[in-house]
Amino acid sequence: MENSILIIEDDQEIAKIIQDYLEREGYATVWQDAGDKGLISFHEQTFSLVLVDLMLPGKNGFEVCQEIRETSEVPIIVVSAKQSDLDKIHSLGIGADDYVTKPFSPLELVARIRAQIRRHHSYQSKLLQQTQRELSFQEVSIDQSGRTISLNGEYVPLTAKEYELFIFLAKNPGQVFTKEQLYRQIWHQADYEDIRTVTVHIKNIRHKLKDGKKFPKYIETVWGVGYKFIGHQHEYSS
Repeated sequence: MENSILIIEDDQEIAKIIQDYLEREGYATVWQDAGDKGLISFHEQTFSLVLVDLMLPGKNGFEVCQEIRETSEVPIIVVSAKQSDLDKIHSLGIGADDYVTKPFSPLELVARIRAQIRRHHSYQSKLLQQTQRELSFQEVSIDQSGRTISLNGEYVPLTAKEYELFIFLAKNPGQVFTKEQLYRQIWHQADYEDIRTVTVHIKNIRHKLKDGKKFPKYIETVWGVGYKFIGHQHEYSS
């Protein structure tokens, strides 16, 4: 359903406040009070965005994010009382697009929801307008039409953000990007307090592509600056 928000929150009072504010803005809402129930609703309907708490009965918020990211790029905003940097970094690292700590301003939350939906729609529109083509670098092939990456012909299960980060670097070979630049480009935010999530994503990409940090084939660390793509493109087809 267009402009429908899934709220996975075990605190009924908080969920009701969120629902009231969203429905005033014209959004339809579905509320579930447990992680496993939320996933059932997610697989039964189409949502524009998912709000998820971390401390949930059934499956916790981390597990919910991971399962959603296996099949969908829908925007996910974590809303949690957990305020540690590790929780924020881990949430963003497994696929969340934003992280809001409790207590929060309902108006700010609605603004963040609106911004994430707008960015997602814009990104999807740009994808449809792009020429569908394949990029290949050494053992890695990128199918832009299917948004998939393979290593020596074997599918590599990158998350949506890992894919976006890798293909952005691949399309700008030799250019050095700071963590701040990559965070702004991929996460579309100017608040750099969580830029360590860039490091986490780079580490995950390297692990999945068997790209050694000491002798890299694709992503090279430029010490004290950031990262650059060094893969040699040997095939380009439309």
